[in-house]
Amino acid sequence: MEPRYRLPEQDELEPYQPPEPYREYEPIQPEPGWRATLRKVWAPIAAAGAALVKYGAILFKAKFLLSIFISFGFYVWLGGVWFAVGLIVLLFVHEMGHVLEAKRQGLDVTAPMFIPFLGAMIMLKENPRDAWHEARLALAGPILGSLGAAAIYFVGVAEDSNRLKAIAFLGFFINLFNLIPVVPLDGGRAAAALHPGFWLPGLLILGALVVYRPNGLLILILLFAGLELRRRWQMRGHPASHAYYRVLPWQRAAVAVAYFGLAALLVLGMHETHVPRHF
Repeated sequence: MEPRYRLPEQDELEPYQPPEPYREYEPIQPEPGWRATLRKVWAPIAAAGAALVKYGAILFKAKFLLSIFISFGFYVWLGGVWFAVGLIVLLFVHEMGHVLEAKRQGLDVTAPMFIPFLGAMIMLKENPRDAWHEARLALAGPILGSLGAAAIYFVGVAEDSNRLKAIAFLGFFINLFNLIPVVPLDGGRAAAALHPGFWLPGLLILGALVVYRPNGLLILILLFAGLELRRRWQMRGHPASHAYYRVLPWQRAAVAVAYFGLAALLVLGMHETHVPRHF
């Protein structure tokens, strides 16, 4: 007689579970802190490097973007992200004032180039027609740059942000510094329409700043200013030089009002935007 087996009822059956694939497990070990930190730091560097390799040709062709990228990195290292963003925006707005006026005068001008620790600059392929047009070109940068700093200040007041007020203070300071009447600063180019004699006090002011707060940038500007002042002094007797610096009285008055009025407003702006350093 064959053995008989009782078949299990339906509710006694267990659902079918497929077998798990074989896995070899290792004991869990805590990751060293230095390795986690290194991975966090390396990830953005690797991503930036990959982007540079992929788009490097485009960046090197677009010198404007490349100069922003390099300067931004330096300024982040110097003062943090907010400082870098604010400084780049302020410099860009300032230089665009020069660009717009150069275009209005029909001059061929390059896009702004950012130079770490030196600010930004534009290049003209031809000079303005005379000192009057040079003064207008020079003052356009500080005027538009001051308006940009004022806009940041008003936003800072509306948002009650000391950080934005500090960035506005930096903008007012940059534009006021540029009004020192000595070439290559904007104030020196504007002073040419007032009287070339303004360059000597400007050179003395810059020299006093070097003595009071010596740094490489001020020394470099002072050396360049001295060489440029010497060159223009040597050219003072040339007929073309006399024609270049011939300015009508109303033009001289307009430059004086714009120059000294803007300087006074910038001093007032710095006073209003001064905030404690630990914002």
